[in-house]
Amino acid sequence: MISPFGYHHLPAMDVSVVETPPEGIEADVLGFPVPDPAELSDGARDLDQVVRGRLTHLIDDGELSGSPGTVTLVHTDGLPAHRIAAVGVGARESVDADQLRTAAAQVAVRAGGVGGGTMAWLLERNGFSVSPAEQARAIVEGVAMGGYDAGRWKTGNDKRAPIARLVLCGPGVSAAAEEARRANVVAWWTNRCRDIVNAPPNELTPDDLADFGEDIAGRSPRISFEALGVDEIRDAGMGAFSAVAQGSHNAPRLIILRYEPDEAPQNFVLGLVGKAITFDAGGISLKPAEHLEEMKSDMGGGAAILAGLGAIAELGIPIRIIAVVPACENMPGGHAYRPGDILTAMNGKTIEVTNTDAEGRLILADALWYARQAGATHLLDLATLTGTIQVAMGDYYAGLFGNDAAWIESVHGASEASGDHAWTMPLHHSYFRYLESCFADVKNCPEKKRGSPIIAALFLAQFAGEGPWAHVDMAGTAFLDRGRDYYPHLGATGYGVRLLAELARRLAA
Repeated sequence: MISPFGYHHLPAMDVSVVETPPEGIEADVLGFPVPDPAELSDGARDLDQVVRGRLTHLIDDGELSGSPGTVTLVHTDGLPAHRIAAVGVGARESVDADQLRTAAAQVAVRAGGVGGGTMAWLLERNGFSVSPAEQARAIVEGVAMGGYDAGRWKTGNDKRAPIARLVLCGPGVSAAAEEARRANVVAWWTNRCRDIVNAPPNELTPDDLADFGEDIAGRSPRISFEALGVDEIRDAGMGAFSAVAQGSHNAPRLIILRYEPDEAPQNFVLGLVGKAITFDAGGISLKPAEHLEEMKSDMGGGAAILAGLGAIAELGIPIRIIAVVPACENMPGGHAYRPGDILTAMNGKTIEVTNTDAEGRLILADALWYARQAGATHLLDLATLTGTIQVAMGDYYAGLFGNDAAWIESVHGASEASGDHAWTMPLHHSYFRYLESCFADVKNCPEKKRGSPIIAALFLAQFAGEGPWAHVDMAGTAFLDRGRDYYPHLGATGYGVRLLAELARRLAA
């Protein structure tokens, strides 16, 4: 068996930022962006002179294009870099960090196909609205994440080599060095999250996810680890969580990590809660067979919380955090909870079960209350909660909900800056009528699929306690059924890790 969290025993990509002109950089591939219409930057023109005008000739012949997604590879003679990769980024005025991430990922894929090794990138000092520091962050993430290979269960999978070293070069770019270092740490943890989410459910049970949490805690003396078992979960009064878990032979775990840096303010505690259904069959309300194999990814929120905390701790961000991840399977069987059951959550509210496939909100209900009671002043949960959020948002934006405008804006700002995008959605109290029950305080799922992401978020709000709370429904962004942008292949994206690292940095500033 391949350990899902031992895969990244390899070190993170080596990243350096140097003032050396690009024509002096030794690399297997040297990349640079080309806007549309195609034109060469100052640094690229210097390269063109060394290769005797071949880049200009390719532009004149229409073979070197600035259209997004086009990569022109040129072999060199007279340069320490063996190849030059010109990659299109679209209209100059619309170039943003995501387009640069995508461009870097495309070059990384091409470089990996010819042996990996060292890749260099020419940062632009001017001409784009993206600063050199933002460019550095985008390029590091694009190379690390675009070059990720999910096929580690394939035998003899040694055809592609990851980029081991990235050199960011150009005049006046040394100020971007710290941003590049940070981005490299976060990208490494993002890919580690992807390893966990891509892992098959026979290798990643709730116990295994708890082992991942313990592994993270073992890396930092500032993180403590605890994992509650089934009896402790029941004894704590978590009737909603324990009900979802009772249908599976694999026992649940409530994973708890506390990050306590010495220099962090004592009056602020960030509570991070992540849904972790390690396999979701739907319970008695059984899911259809189509795409059921993707339900291994229903723990994407919990994996992002754990990996995000790992990144925050490695960066040494001075903010107190409690991370709570309820992990279980949702399976049918003789012990499974049923439609019609009435559950009592940890906060004392009763819940009528109308659909056992609306299980994520049940386990989060107890986990949110637990985190609040444990001292969280501000709560944020990440969850692959509703399939219908994909109908509204597709696979690029998650849905963002909350009870406090300032807190929502903090999360939204971090999402936009990080590339883990989220769009603010309404959470009006009128929607609560869909959750009213004749038999209990609340039902877990309405009969009609109207406004499902909003109603699911409103359900969670009943268990978030007093204080700011935000919820990110990431069902569309956590796991892709086709490649896009700087995710060239299907599978896990590691959504949420970059968002959490950016949010923590901003809160600690």
